[in-house]
Amino acid sequence: MSAEKVKYDLEGRLLEFAVRVIKLSESLPETRAGNHVAGQLLRSGTAPLPMHGEAQGAESPRDFQHKLRLALKELRETLRWLKLAQAVPLVKPASKLDPIIQECDELIRIFVASIRTSESKTKKTR
Repeated sequence: MSAEKVKYDLEGRLLEFAVRVIKLSESLPETRAGNHVAGQLLRSGTAPLPMHGEAQGAESPRDFQHKLRLALKELRETLRWLKLAQAVPLVKPASKLDPIIQECDELIRIFVASIRTSESKTKKTR
């Protein structure tokens, strides 16, 4: 696999992120708070992978941007749930969540940049 492919395989990163979210959710304590956060993390943290797939099959540039925005919204929500789990802490040591929080932040930045790029291309073609 080329270095470029390894460096920027967004679908692969989203898949790995969803796997990490699932494993984290399964590891949270069996308490009311743990179960609640686990459920929310599962929903928001696994949604960007299929949403990205839908964006790839978008019917128009506006549809593409809309689907990317939905994935971005879920990533931002996931980041907040991760930060809450770290603040409580539902995982000890809380620093164990640093890598997944960092990856979520990087995915957010990628989606923001992709949306901006797509919007600027759309404006140029009008």
